Amino acid sequence: MNTGKTLFAQLMDFLPWTTFTRLVNRYGGDRYVKSLTCAEQFRIMAFAQLTYRESLRDIEVCLSAQSAKLYHMGFRQEIKRSTLADANELRDWRIHAEFAQRLIVQARKLYIGESLGFELENTAYALDSTTIDLCLSVFPWAPFRTTKAAVKMHTLLDLRGNIPSFIHISDGKLHDVNVLDVLVPEAGAIYVMDRGYLDFERLHAMHLAQAFFVTRAKSNMDGRRVYSATTNRGSGIICDQTIALNGYYSHRDYPAHLRRIRFKDAESGKTLVFLTNNFTLPAATICALYKARWQVELFFKWIKQHLRIKKFYGTSENAVKSQIWIAVSVYVLVAIIKKRLNLDASLYTLLQIFSLTLFEKMPIQQAFAGSDYIFEQHSTSNQLNLFAF
Repeated sequence: MNTGKTLFAQLMDFLPWTTFTRLVNRYGGDRYVKSLTCAEQFRIMAFAQLTYRESLRDIEVCLSAQSAKLYHMGFRQEIKRSTLADANELRDWRIHAEFAQRLIVQARKLYIGESLGFELENTAYALDSTTIDLCLSVFPWAPFRTTKAAVKMHTLLDLRGNIPSFIHISDGKLHDVNVLDVLVPEAGAIYVMDRGYLDFERLHAMHLAQAFFVTRAKSNMDGRRVYSATTNRGSGIICDQTIALNGYYSHRDYPAHLRRIRFKDAESGKTLVFLTNNFTLPAATICALYKARWQVELFFKWIKQHLRIKKFYGTSENAVKSQIWIAVSVYVLVAIIKKRLNLDASLYTLLQIFSLTLFEKMPIQQAFAGSDYIFEQHSTSNQLNLFAF
């Protein structure tokens, strides 16, 4: 690694800029642009994500303080908040959305061998959404409730490596189950969802696409037992049944048989009822898959805490979507760097260290060399003891 480059420039070198240029040309992102290109806009917004900047003014002041290093970070001129605001308003957000998808493809290839903690050959996904609350008077294009606006981030998380493989951003009114109409099922893959996605017509379409699902049954579901498999109650599996739906509409929407597994959690004492169209995996694996669904909740919590998707630098739909997609790109980029450089640190630790060292000129690995450093106090010190008696 070139030690003459700032750490930020080295991070940006991991990005496929040729692909980014093709996307910019496809959507005419740099057409009639004189001062701030789409690539510079991405770098600035990535910098803001990595250093936890709170506003456009914060970004401008921080970069102005390091004006001598801007050229080495990929910026041709000083950054003005008005220019960046215009770029966020006008540059097509789909550039950043498709670029994030390209990074996701790279990351998933790197993490394809990750262990789930239990035996499973299928690709496993967790589907869920998170709501980002907004002010209705400032974001009128994202209605949610009478006095509140919001955007929803619907995410399909690959449980191997916790890499988001599909993201759909909508206003707050879109119900979670409607995302199944946008999602293209992958044959042989397993989709783990909560009860909010229990729609038999849509689940049957997934079944016909030869994909599997694991979800929870609602308390009022009407189904009759067709067959019962033997179970080991000591493992918490109360019953493992093949069922048929009794309701007129539910049976019409899902005419095939379903598998119902009743599981009692020894820790919480709660009894959970799972539904799936997979009849080959052990019942314990189905239960473990649903437990792994919690990873998508942790992903939402992590990305809200450590990336800037709750405070936005612009108020238009284009600016908000651009910021969210660039935040996703930064998350995936850090995950790619962690794997390619075989870094043992967690993503949280990586982001914390990057936030403090982006202007330094050192190899990336050297930024983590100090984690094992032990401070040695020398006996011959000229420092006065402030609390000497």
